[in-house]
Amino acid sequence: MRDELELLRAANPVPAGEGRWRDRPLDATAERGLNRLLHLTRTRRARRRLVLRAEAAVLALVAVLAFTLTDAGSSPAVAAPAALVPHTAGTGAALSLDGLARIAEARARTAGPQDGPRRGSHLQSWSLSMGTGPDAAPPVTVPEERITRWNADGSGSELVVATDPRHPGRPVIHDDDGRWRTVSDGKVLHRASYPAGSGARHDGLAARTKPPTDPTALRALLTSLYGAADSDGTDASAVPQLLMALSSYRQEWTPGPRETAAIVRMLADTGGLRPAGAVTDRLGRRGQAFVHDGPDGAMDATRQMVILDPRTGRLLGTEITFTKDLPDFRITAGQVMSYEAWMP
Repeated sequence: MRDELELLRAANPVPAGEGRWRDRPLDATAERGLNRLLHLTRTRRARRRLVLRAEAAVLALVAVLAFTLTDAGSSPAVAAPAALVPHTAGTGAALSLDGLARIAEARARTAGPQDGPRRGSHLQSWSLSMGTGPDAAPPVTVPEERITRWNADGSGSELVVATDPRHPGRPVIHDDDGRWRTVSDGKVLHRASYPAGSGARHDGLAARTKPPTDPTALRALLTSLYGAADSDGTDASAVPQLLMALSSYRQEWTPGPRETAAIVRMLADTGGLRPAGAVTDRLGRRGQAFVHDGPDGAMDATRQMVILDPRTGRLLGTEITFTKDLPDFRITAGQVMSYEAWMP
C-alpha cells in the first residue's frame, strides 16, 4: 500500500500551485506514474489470486471437482501439470545467457523494417488457485488461451478460450469471478472486436510506448511503466519483480528480433539468473531454461524460470514453482504456481 501511495503522489495530476482544480489531461509524468501504479496493482492482484481464494470459491470448487460432465465419453478436468525438468546432458547446459544474447543480436542485425514489434499478444497460461485452512480443497489449475491483436488503423480484437493444449478435448476448469465450473475444451470465454480508431480508447501509456531496442532503455521502461524494481541489474533479489514486469510488457507487445535482442541482453546483464539446461516446454518447443531460485519476497517459497528459444532468443515462456511445502494452502514443494507460454 505504501508503494501505491508514493506512486500516486509522484503522479500528482493537480499540483498545489496550479490554482483552482481543473479538468484536463494528465501530463506525461503523471500518466507514467499512474500507469506504473496500475501495472503494479495488476501484478500484485494476479499474484494474490494465484495464492489465495475466498472460502466461498473454495467451497464452490469442491462441488466442481466432484462434478463430471454428462456428455458420453467425457473426462473430468485434468490435474495440475508437473514442473518442467531441465536436462543438462550433452550440450543442453552449455548455452549461457550471454551466448544467447549474441545469437539474438546477430539475428537482430539482419532484421528488416517489417520485423518491428507488433501490438498485442498470444498467450497460453496455466494458473494455480488455492484456498487456505484445514478444510480447503486441493489446489486447482486454470488453463486459458488469450489472443489480442491491434492493427495500424486502430482496429483490434480480443479472444479468451478455456483450453489445455496438453489434453485436447477434455473439459477444463474455468474461474468465473471466483465461482468454479467445468466447461468444454475450446469454450469461448470472451470475444470482442473493435472498429478502426478504437485503439486510442484502449491505449494506456504502455501501449503507446514503442518497445526500445536498447537493453538499458528496456530496463528503464519496465521500471517506469510495468512495475519492475528500480535496479541496475546487479540486485538479484529484484529478479522476480523484473520477470513479472516482463510478463506485463509481453502482454502489451509481441517483440521483433531487435526487441528480442534487447530482452535477452537485459537478462544476461541481470544477476541472479543461472543456466539450468535444455527443456521441452508445454507446447512441445525446444527451449533453454534459466532459473532464479533466490529470495522472492515475503513468501520466499518459489523458483522463477525463463525459457528462451536457443536459436533466436525469443521468449517462449515463464514458470513459477513452489520450492517448499505450504501446509496452509495444501501446497507441496515442486507444484507449479503459474506457467505462461508465449506464441508469435
